[in-house]
Amino acid sequence: MCLARRTNILPTNKFPMQGEPYSVDSICQIVKGKLIKGNLSVNQTITDILIDSRQLITAENTLFFALITPRNNGHKYIPELYEKGLRTFVVSQVPGGKIHMPEAKFLLVKNTLAALQQLAAHHRSGFNIPVIGITGSNGKTIIKEWLFQLLSPDRNIVRSPKSYNSQVGVPLSVWQMNSGHEMAIFEAGISEPDEMDKLQPIIRPTLGIFTNVGQAHDENFIQTIQKAGEKLKLFTRVETLIYCSDHSDIQEVFIKSGLNRQINTFTWSIKNEADLMIHSVATSGSTSLIEASYKESSLSLRIPFSDAASVENAIHCWSVMLLMGYGQDIINDRMAQLIPIAMRLELKEGINNCTIVNDFYNSDFNSLRIALDFLNQQKQHREKTVILSDILQSGRNEVDLYADIGALLEAKGITRLIGIGQAIGRQQDKFSMNREFFETTEDFLNHFAIASLSNHSVLLKGARKFEFERISNLLQQKAHETVLEINLNHLVSNLNFYKSKLRPETRLMAMVKAFGYGSGSFEIANVLQFHQVDYLAVAYADEGVELRKAGIETPIMVMSPEENSFDAMIRHRLEPEIFSFRILGLLEETIKRTALPSNKPVKIHIKLDTGMHRLGFCEHELEELINRLTDNSMLFVQSVFSHLAASDKPQHDQFTQDQIETFRRMSDRIMNVFPHSVYRHILNSAGISRFPQASFEMVRLGIGLYGISMNSAEEQGLSTVISLKSTISQIKTIAAQQSVGYNRSFIADKPIRIGIVPIGYADGLSRKLGNGRGTIYVHGMSARIIGDVCMDMCMIDLTNIDAMEGDTVIVFDENHPVDQIARDSETIPYEIFTGISRRVKRVYFYE
Repeated sequence: MCLARRTNILPTNKFPMQGEPYSVDSICQIVKGKLIKGNLSVNQTITDILIDSRQLITAENTLFFALITPRNNGHKYIPELYEKGLRTFVVSQVPGGKIHMPEAKFLLVKNTLAALQQLAAHHRSGFNIPVIGITGSNGKTIIKEWLFQLLSPDRNIVRSPKSYNSQVGVPLSVWQMNSGHEMAIFEAGISEPDEMDKLQPIIRPTLGIFTNVGQAHDENFIQTIQKAGEKLKLFTRVETLIYCSDHSDIQEVFIKSGLNRQINTFTWSIKNEADLMIHSVATSGSTSLIEASYKESSLSLRIPFSDAASVENAIHCWSVMLLMGYGQDIINDRMAQLIPIAMRLELKEGINNCTIVNDFYNSDFNSLRIALDFLNQQKQHREKTVILSDILQSGRNEVDLYADIGALLEAKGITRLIGIGQAIGRQQDKFSMNREFFETTEDFLNHFAIASLSNHSVLLKGARKFEFERISNLLQQKAHETVLEINLNHLVSNLNFYKSKLRPETRLMAMVKAFGYGSGSFEIANVLQFHQVDYLAVAYADEGVELRKAGIETPIMVMSPEENSFDAMIRHRLEPEIFSFRILGLLEETIKRTALPSNKPVKIHIKLDTGMHRLGFCEHELEELINRLTDNSMLFVQSVFSHLAASDKPQHDQFTQDQIETFRRMSDRIMNVFPHSVYRHILNSAGISRFPQASFEMVRLGIGLYGISMNSAEEQGLSTVISLKSTISQIKTIAAQQSVGYNRSFIADKPIRIGIVPIGYADGLSRKLGNGRGTIYVHGMSARIIGDVCMDMCMIDLTNIDAMEGDTVIVFDENHPVDQIARDSETIPYEIFTGISRRVKRVYFYE
């Protein structure tokens, strides 16, 4: 242990100097802003900070920071928030023009993000309690949550919600600190140089944990040693830093920085001399036994995890507890009870046409708020039910806690509460919605009327001891063991990746046709609507009707309208693609028959054929088309568009350029005859990146949303959204000369072990992958498919793989790209995605 200076790890003053709400005037001074007052004379105090207009709960004591990002501008949501009652805004530009907000107060600053960080740093300065700061490439959130589990029995702890570790997330985390807290645990993450300089004054940790340095965000750093140095900036003023000295990059940069002469350290190591020397790690089943020595004493610790990452995370937590003076008996007892940390919400299809949101590995007020925001993105059901357990170890008065929870549930529009636990049952008068209570999970399972949950969105939110996985198993729709996982965070990341390539005024249409490329239409549409895409596109009218019934209000274009679908399209405000005079005539007949009001014309999208020679009007047809459109006041041309035939093929770039010029010429003729603005769009996913000069007023994003690009450099900036997984149903040994599967297509030339996997061509696994042509993966190792692929299953060679029945099988995921299985199937990723049967259960994750 480095003893450059010795100070008390746990300050005796556990309470903050600042615990009262802030006045608007004081905040203005803190952020060095100029206060522009409206007619509102009330001396308002601020308790809540808002950065996302969609997450407003109560307006009265809330301050909105209008953040500007490369993809969005918070200033444009100010009028909407004003209408909802919010009156105080931190802005870098005061709204002008025709916007009338006489009671608004504007705190004018140069940079709203910097102002948010200044306010959080000031708030932090009012507290003299231990603050643990955690950074590193991996393990931050797990260590934070485990430390909370380990230390919260002894003190009231505030911590970062979920993975709030960014330039925005850290200030919001620190803002939670109040006079009742006795310790804080915050994590910090960076993606480029100089970011930690802004986070250090906000967190101001007294104890630091540097987990490790990996490859995340390598593209923004010259080398790993630079990244380690940037992360180390969080700890320039800590009293003690905990790290593993086996990480050579951390050790090197720590010594070169000179911090080793300024702060104390607590190191652990498997290889070198350290404060906590790890002698052995023995795994057995799902547990690990760690043997170590500390201060000349031999110690042993058993944890309920066997993977290397969990062992490393647990040793960091062990180091904290030893440093804080905990006895090994207490450490052993608490570490043995560590539970897995659910890093993501799960969205699943439930019984009785319900949608189930699982978030049952932790339960606290802040994570409840986050889960409710996600629940409210699900528009397919009007009724929203929350099944909630007691909130444990909150450190708050029970009456106040459940009063706040009741207000939160009401503000979020929850229609039904099912409370499980004695504490929530005692406070049932704090809830205004339809409600019922059970003392235990067992009581709920034995007496709850399952049939009463029908057509609901249901959130399961419970502390681990209540075993809500039992409720989840009861409520979720039963399906076979093959699962398609959809990572909604990655979908949003890809959406933002393409948005960053567009001009701010360019609109974006997202393609959700073909069951959302196999990933589920309304689940994907819900996310896209929440993130405010301008348009959705479906192939057929019935897809659009289903989205409307599921609560999707975003404008929807129908790309292949059929003869009998126009009545339904008009009724559900769907906008047809018009690609021929026959289709135009059918729509005109429907309009006459429907007798629409003269002020409610039908919005249409005109398809032009610029060289792909599929659907669309040709150039020689434009004059007649324009005459038909201008003669009918019940038709409103919303957009004009075309399809590129080879935007991802460099060898055809000249053809693509010719298409773009043809489209420009043809669309100009149409646009010039209308007094209103008409959107133009020709770019698809590949075109957005390769032909940005042709973005016009709108672009269409399809397969790129799911992380697929033919450009390998671009694919580095995308994230995998869809993973297909199954399990091993049975393992058996096959003797030499025995056959496997139908037609005896495979004959073993030597004894082999095979695994039977419940996925076949009825699930979307191509028959072309049989007989050794395709491979899937078990424990990261490739297992070739042997014999013919059957309708419901396939067989794989496990001879050289240490596998057991029930183990996970990967067909494709982020480490095993879908491109490979597409090549083996002699097709493209589009066909793989859209060919996955609906009987395969879809599970949606949101981190």
